[in-house]
Amino acid sequence: MQLGDARSGKLPDQITAFGRALRRAGVPVDSARIAGAISATQLVGLERRDDLQAALAAVLVSRPQDIEVFGELFAAFFRNPELEKQLLSQMLPKAPSAQPPARSARSQEALTVAGASAKQRAPQETELRLDAAMTASDLRRLRHADFAGLSASEFRLVDTLARDIALPLPELPSRRQRPGPRGHRIHWGRALQQARRHEGELLAPPRRERRRQPLPLLVLVDVSGSMERYARLLLAFLHQATRGVPRSAFAFGTRLSDLRAAWRQADADAMLALANAAIADFAGGTRLGASLAELRERHARCLVGRRTVVLLISDGLDTGAPEQLDAELHWLRRHCRQVLWLNPLLRYAGYQPLAQGASVLHRHAHGMLAVHNLEHLQQLASALAELLKTR
Repeated sequence: MQLGDARSGKLPDQITAFGRALRRAGVPVDSARIAGAISATQLVGLERRDDLQAALAAVLVSRPQDIEVFGELFAAFFRNPELEKQLLSQMLPKAPSAQPPARSARSQEALTVAGASAKQRAPQETELRLDAAMTASDLRRLRHADFAGLSASEFRLVDTLARDIALPLPELPSRRQRPGPRGHRIHWGRALQQARRHEGELLAPPRRERRRQPLPLLVLVDVSGSMERYARLLLAFLHQATRGVPRSAFAFGTRLSDLRAAWRQADADAMLALANAAIADFAGGTRLGASLAELRERHARCLVGRRTVVLLISDGLDTGAPEQLDAELHWLRRHCRQVLWLNPLLRYAGYQPLAQGASVLHRHAHGMLAVHNLEHLQQLASALAELLKTR
């Protein structure tokens, strides 16, 4: 079936608008993909809606985490023949008997922006709306907003703000020593040099004190489907906040993914791009026990002399065998300084670790901290310092 001239036909414009809506929802779509989507539509035709959806998904979607958003936007765009009326209907109040289908925050915002762009507004009104888009009260609300409930634009703003949060980790005395006035040992080499300069007289014996250095970190991030929003933002946050600290990073889902090469990048966006390429099981299940077994067998040297602090970021919804998880966590606890569980489910006031994996993790972890909004990320440094004082 021929769709007509792309310069005058309406369907290419609709495909272009659909690609722009996907881009607003956070799906990486460029002009080349939109052109490929128009060509794919010409090949498969419009006789079968499922064929059209499969063809557009094959061209426009490159990440597993974007499949759900694509399906919601496709259902919204290609349900009614007239795109403009369908988009505007998303912004009008509905009767209780005709509620629109539930959509994620990313999809709903993309549809709202597309419908708003179809309206004819005066320039003054548009300018006023843009000026009031992010006021001080909105920023205050975002500090306490859960990451999972943010829209696409809010998530990008929170992602930017989170990268600027400092995380000064406490420094502890190391085994190495240096010259210092408060040491308990005499620096005999400098003492002999001082005595030689003063004809054998030793005026004030120089001393040696222990160097202070930050504790090495091991970051383990859950990349299962329930941790999608938290994993990306916390990876960017910890990557920027722990600069200059000896660190290793791994992602776990159904298997362990090494992120140490990605974390050597100075830019957080470059790190996330490499991490996305290294993680093959993103938005899948969670098998923490098997992942820790792989860590023990292949990467045990990341645990430096029982001084490493392990930051385990997960909601504890493990699908593996609890016996294996218990054994591996027992090994991890014996070979590190502390295991700190960063749990986004602490956003619920009455949360209890009742699931099997969460119960085992709660039993072995030295502490459990909340990391579901900006307010708790800013409090993370003081909470870590308080927990590290216990040992």
